[in-house]
Amino acid sequence: MHPVDIQQIGEELAIRWADGTESFIPLATLRRSCPCAGCQGERDVLGQLHKGPDRPLTPASFQLRRIVPVGGYALQPIWADGHETGLYTFDYLRLIAEKVAQPQG
Repeated sequence: MHPVDIQQIGEELAIRWADGTESFIPLATLRRSCPCAGCQGERDVLGQLHKGPDRPLTPASFQLRRIVPVGGYALQPIWADGHETGLYTFDYLRLIAEKVAQPQG
């Protein structure tokens, strides 16, 4: 599944998917879900997670400057605080969107 239209609308990333569905992901959720090794850590061959200290997020951390397409499989958000190492595959974006859409209870 791939997006056919992506736009920032206020504090959300709006995605229209090829199947016609639409997703709205809050920018704060998108940033906090960053999949890069600096944010999530990385596992060694033994499966142990190695992660540096959490970096404090500032208001600029949630301001989206632009989105760069990566091949035909991912998007790379560029944030106002300079963070730009997260590659969000389309499958991962869809997963984030589905979690956002689930009723909280």
